Amino acid sequence: MSDDKLPRKSSRSEVDAFLRKVAATPAPAASSERGRLIFAMDATASREPTWDHACQLQAQMFEATTALGGLAIQLCYYRGYREFNASDWLTNATELSRRMSAVRCLAGHTQIEQVLRHTLEEHRKKRVNALIFVGDCMEEQVDRLGQCAGELGIHRVPAFMFHEGGEPLARSAFQQVARLTNGAYCPFDAGSADQLRDLLAAVAVYAAGGRRALEHFSRERGETVKRLTRQITPR
Repeated sequence: MSDDKLPRKSSRSEVDAFLRKVAATPAPAASSERGRLIFAMDATASREPTWDHACQLQAQMFEATTALGGLAIQLCYYRGYREFNASDWLTNATELSRRMSAVRCLAGHTQIEQVLRHTLEEHRKKRVNALIFVGDCMEEQVDRLGQCAGELGIHRVPAFMFHEGGEPLARSAFQQVARLTNGAYCPFDAGSADQLRDLLAAVAVYAAGGRRALEHFSRERGETVKRLTRQITPR
């Protein structure tokens, strides 16, 4: 991908806004069980240049939650003609990485509504603490997405929407989904790998242990996560 085609890098104000939204999200109820996080990704052709990079980042989510008793992650992705896949609930980075590495991106339309509906179905079986979605475009009816997102909001399942690039329709839709679920929206680009890694890990820590766990996590992380923690800890 040439430099002139790279999406813009997230500004500090956008990252700060994202962190404030995470900080304001109601903490998961205390539980002796592992936190459960759905990690959903767009695997259509436009994402192919950055898919392998995403495979490398996901291990950080597991590593960040080890001290909290770990995290169960379900990998979901869509691609091609109405193909939607959801893994078992995975509890180690090696297996998640193996599953992701086996995926090849295929041209097709987005299925974000399917991601939201699937998350609702999983939550009805057993509590899902958060949804992470990574995508770059949206080709669906925004009102239908809003309906599903509103249901997630009622069930207190926040969606953290990571937007690759600056496509306007996708940005608007992702922001609405984040707002309706009491989650957060953050754009990223190929040049913000460290930032994205830390933000993904921060959401994973939140899903596994709530705000106090996030505060502890931030002590060993960069300024991006420290800014998040300052929003939720007494000064």
